[in-house]
Amino acid sequence: MKPYQLAGIGNAIVDVIATVDDLFLDHMGIRKGIMQLIERERAELLYGAMKERAEASGGSVANTLAGAGALGLTAAFVGRVNDDALGRFYAADTQAAGTDFVNPPVAVGEAPTSRSMIFVTPDGERSMNTYLGISAELGPEDVDDAVMAASEIVYLEGYLFDKDKGKQAFLKAARACRGAGGKAGIALSDPFCVDRHRSDFRELVARDMDYVIGNEQEWVSLYQTNDLDDALAQAVRDCDLVICTRSGDPVWIFEQGARVEIPITRTVPVDATGAGDQFAAGLLYGLATGRDMATAGRMGALAAAEVISHIGARPQSDLREVFSHKGLLA
Repeated sequence: MKPYQLAGIGNAIVDVIATVDDLFLDHMGIRKGIMQLIERERAELLYGAMKERAEASGGSVANTLAGAGALGLTAAFVGRVNDDALGRFYAADTQAAGTDFVNPPVAVGEAPTSRSMIFVTPDGERSMNTYLGISAELGPEDVDDAVMAASEIVYLEGYLFDKDKGKQAFLKAARACRGAGGKAGIALSDPFCVDRHRSDFRELVARDMDYVIGNEQEWVSLYQTNDLDDALAQAVRDCDLVICTRSGDPVWIFEQGARVEIPITRTVPVDATGAGDQFAAGLLYGLATGRDMATAGRMGALAAAEVISHIGARPQSDLREVFSHKGLLA
């Protein structure tokens, strides 16, 4: 076994979460249910307006690694934070959650540590206002070949694909991992990001990825079609393992072209934050521990169901007990 069963590269973002009503969103000019990128001044304004806020190390891939680590995987996170109060908090909180934070905070950072103000309304919708700060500057110099080679699985965050140095970091990580016999994959993350970098994304998926996770909108964007079946037919020609989450409908997993359908249980979410991140955590746990795709997919669905049952993007229940109760750990 390698030192790390799972390593991830993503935005290192401090999540700041508060429960609000729709009137607050209207008053602050916050668009409901989406993620908006904001500038530093706006970030400080919203932070000051939040009451009873909770803070935690976050970011999509970091949340996935925390979930996978809680399940027992050895995990490492590659991210970029400033050597400021939030950056030091982020590094320490990541370590405390059981994931190695392998990059020290940058002593002379070009921007403050990233943060996302997440406003949760009573219907469970989350409205995210994210100041990317220094995390968006992650590049190949932040990726240690030795860490990637020492990892059985590498998981990449599509949000970082917006800059050339992010693309270079992904290629460096994927090739180091795969060159040492590991598997590399990516979450498409956002259909608008896919729109902006479609040709590069498609080349990455076809040439350097062993698995790809995306939702319906991301897959149809990647292959420029309004037909999900057509998009996925193209995807399975490019990649051996294709995962499509479907907004409350069964998840589709294609392993070397053969489709497995993963049932889900419909529930009213308390907070939808982190559903996709924890789905990935359960799925990758199954993949890392040698489960078949039907079992790994069910693990992902159960992890997602747990995280939407409470406030926050990380599991609060013992997911191993949940999996055992469902007969998935036999």
